[in-house]
Amino acid sequence: MPRSERIVENLNAALHRLFAEDELVYLIGEDLLDPYGGAFKVAKGLSSKYPDRVLTTPLSESGFVGVANGLALCGNKVVTEIMFGDFALLSFDQLCNFAAKSVTMYGSRLPLRLVVRCPVGGHRGYGPTHSQSVQKHFIGVPNLWLYEMTPLHDNGAVFAEMLAREEPCVFFEDKTLYGQRRWVDGDDDVFRFDFLGERGQYGRATPEDVDRPDCVVIATGGTAPLALEAARRLFLESEIACHVLVPYRLYPFDIDPISSLLERADHIVVVEESVAGGTWGAEVAQHIYGRLWDRLNDRIRLVHSAPSIIPTAPHLERQVLVQSESVYATVREAIRD
Repeated sequence: MPRSERIVENLNAALHRLFAEDELVYLIGEDLLDPYGGAFKVAKGLSSKYPDRVLTTPLSESGFVGVANGLALCGNKVVTEIMFGDFALLSFDQLCNFAAKSVTMYGSRLPLRLVVRCPVGGHRGYGPTHSQSVQKHFIGVPNLWLYEMTPLHDNGAVFAEMLAREEPCVFFEDKTLYGQRRWVDGDDDVFRFDFLGERGQYGRATPEDVDRPDCVVIATGGTAPLALEAARRLFLESEIACHVLVPYRLYPFDIDPISSLLERADHIVVVEESVAGGTWGAEVAQHIYGRLWDRLNDRIRLVHSAPSIIPTAPHLERQVLVQSESVYATVREAIRD
């Protein structure tokens, strides 16, 4: 069986497909033009094929997100790349005070087809200002949808959904995933991969022939490989069966496709790379408690990074960021308790 494509290749192909199918699609951001093609090469080849629709900008996140807002309000479909997601905070006003509100504040509904791409996360030695997971800062903003790239989902389908929503979306891309290959069923000797929900909102990794899990691990796209590594070790060492669930949409969180599975689980663990406090994981736990409080066997446990700036030195970075050992230890603690 041929190896699955790398995730950055799938993402690049998704953007090429968008441009080929719709002349209203624009890409705007820093250093996007070939031969550079963006800091992580996601835009490779686009400016050569579509020079009038790939717009490179000065270093001003607030400025070019504002331009993207204007292009979208004029009826275009705009994908904006923020080179490092840490600097999405510089565009916070444009996203939360303008883009999200513009959909409904003018007396009649206006479509705003905008996707803001944010490479996030650590494990690359980029240091305090280029390694953060900033997802939690955008949770709870009306009309602002949050998505995250995963190892399971096809980015073309996810982009189509985001643009069809006609409301601004932020798409978080964990940098460690770019060079990894997509999870395809049949490629793994222990786990099988499938999808839950009408639109396959949740990717799932399960040990073969295990219907009732000892633990359900809900992980963001970027932490999914760490969760899978922990689940593999738990299964092979101790026959502890975990189902790893990976949603492509973070907010609003949709519990419906997984509620029946959560009811059958003895334990639930939620994994993210943000530090604790007002997080996506807490939002997920609140939804699960609200729906399944009287049917849960145990409290929901959250896995976060340590409350620290992110060091550049690899051995110190490991001490701060979530590791597979963090997930492994949390599941073992839950089962012991």
